[in-house]
Amino acid sequence: MNDDRIEQLRELKAEALAPASERAADRQHDRGKLTARERVDLLIDKGSFQELDMLARHDARGLGLENHRPLGDAVVTGWGTVDGRTVFLFAEDFTAYGGSLSEVVADKICKVMDLAMDTGAPLVGLKDSGGARIQEGVAALDGYGRIFERNVRASGLIPQISVIMGPCAGGAVYSPAITDFVYQVEETAHLFITGPDVIKAVTGEEVTFDELGGAHAHAGSSGVTHFVAADDRDAMEQVRYLLSFLPSNNMEVPPYFTPLDQPDRMSERLTDLVPSSPNQPYDMVALVEEIVDDADFYQVHAEFAPNIVVGLARLDGYSVGIIGNQPASLAGTLDIKASEKAARFIRFCDAFNIPLITFVDVPGFLPGVDQEHSGIIRHGAKLLYAYAEATVPKVSVITRKAYGGAYVVMNSRSLRADMVYAWPTAEIAVMGAQGAVNVIHRREIADSDDPEAKRAELIADYEERFNNPYMAAERGLVDDVIEPRETRPRLIRTLEMLRTKREGMAPKKHGNIPL
Repeated sequence: MNDDRIEQLRELKAEALAPASERAADRQHDRGKLTARERVDLLIDKGSFQELDMLARHDARGLGLENHRPLGDAVVTGWGTVDGRTVFLFAEDFTAYGGSLSEVVADKICKVMDLAMDTGAPLVGLKDSGGARIQEGVAALDGYGRIFERNVRASGLIPQISVIMGPCAGGAVYSPAITDFVYQVEETAHLFITGPDVIKAVTGEEVTFDELGGAHAHAGSSGVTHFVAADDRDAMEQVRYLLSFLPSNNMEVPPYFTPLDQPDRMSERLTDLVPSSPNQPYDMVALVEEIVDDADFYQVHAEFAPNIVVGLARLDGYSVGIIGNQPASLAGTLDIKASEKAARFIRFCDAFNIPLITFVDVPGFLPGVDQEHSGIIRHGAKLLYAYAEATVPKVSVITRKAYGGAYVVMNSRSLRADMVYAWPTAEIAVMGAQGAVNVIHRREIADSDDPEAKRAELIADYEERFNNPYMAAERGLVDDVIEPRETRPRLIRTLEMLRTKREGMAPKKHGNIPL
């Protein structure tokens, strides 16, 4: 009898492990996609996956689904390890009911989310679903609500990563939107609330799936997607890489990796990287790569708001979050999108104990009626709020321009930066020399026999007196003026000193960031 029961169990598990049909698996491959279990195998360390609820079935009697009750329903859930650290996951299975969300699917996902929160381990969701299972009606919709509520509770507690690998539409899109990072696979993944057909019927607009909800549309225009992957394999490799920078939960620090790079390495290239002309651009990414361990900088939101750069790197083996104005795009000015992009990244790093390094080269906020009427004041305040609220170690390096309110917003001393360094090329002032002279000396220039010559003379005098870091250093607003080549060792020593930083906040439920 025992042998019979064991054989029955083996048969059931074999059935659960098989795709809904070979034909369905072939169709998945024909679309350029892997099956749910193939994706899990790529993400998790070999042999470490422990599946949950693989024998669960939907109970949809009276809905026309009685004769098709696949084991595990339309999602694979469980846990395993990535580089030896526990990670929980769910992978929607498009070969079963198109990956649609039923009550049982929601139950399985909620269970794994609860376990991730209870044990303090990251959660990865692999999304490939046709949406709510229509036959189950409100029960399926309630399932989405239960998932969203857990996404919110898990936010700031454990890292949450969503990978869009197929369709994700309607209410289903809000779970990824709440999570910390969203990956999207090119060509095969689409993300939108209403599809092209509905949009055409309602507004008359004609748009393709890729134009509306493709990877580059969301990576470059909406900002929903943080990372674009070439295919399923690339997505899984990138998620593993991202996890290497992150702690398992908000009570831990990120993992340490022994670098090949030397902590005392000087970089002579940095000496000439910033052009002598204040209006000539340079690449902030190249600057960052010159400083961090092994030139290894993982950009976040690389296609969105390119006038500011954010991403993860390491200094002497320890994870750091990098924020830097990008002079090669819009001269590095701050606009609405850049402010939101940086603020969200800062708050993630602060929630998960990742120190922040800010490279400042900002001439101001982007002027324009559209920016003002679209709320640059409110959105710019998000960046200010995020820096002021953050309690992790915060270090700034002013490489060139730091003008006006944008100087203050970019992790200045007044926002409780722990350490502020400046290069000799730094220009810290209310505004650029030309604008300042036109305001301060307007009458003097107008009364001059040669207004242009007088203006040039006054601009040169202003630049000599104010367009340098020494006035700020005199007042302690800059802690030290350093040579560019010594930036890496100075940052490493500073972070070593700040590693024991403990900063408490006044008791309150939460602040009211200007959303």
